[in-house]
Amino acid sequence: MIDIPAEANQILNIVKARHNLRTKSEAITRIAIEYGTKMLEPEVKPVYLKKFDSLSAEKGIPFKNMAELRKLIEGQTPMRKKYV
Repeated sequence: MIDIPAEANQILNIVKARHNLRTKSEAITRIAIEYGTKMLEPEVKPVYLKKFDSLSAEKGIPFKNMAELRKLIEGQTPMRKKYV
C-alpha cells in the first residue's frame, strides 16, 4: 500500500473514470505510460523538420542493383549529367 496525497488521489479518480478503468492501479499505469511516452519520445524540433524536408526533396542517383551502385561510388561509371 502506498500513501497518496489527496490531490493525486483526485487525479487518479478522474483518470480512472475518464478511461473506464477498474482500479487506481490501472490509472497509475495509464498515467505512467502516457507520461513516459511524452518524456522518452520528445517532439522533433522544427529546425530538423525543415532539414528533413529539404533533404527528402533532393533528387537521388538511380541505380538498378548493388553492383551498379558500387561502380557509381567507386567512380568506375560516369554519373548521368542530370543528377550531378
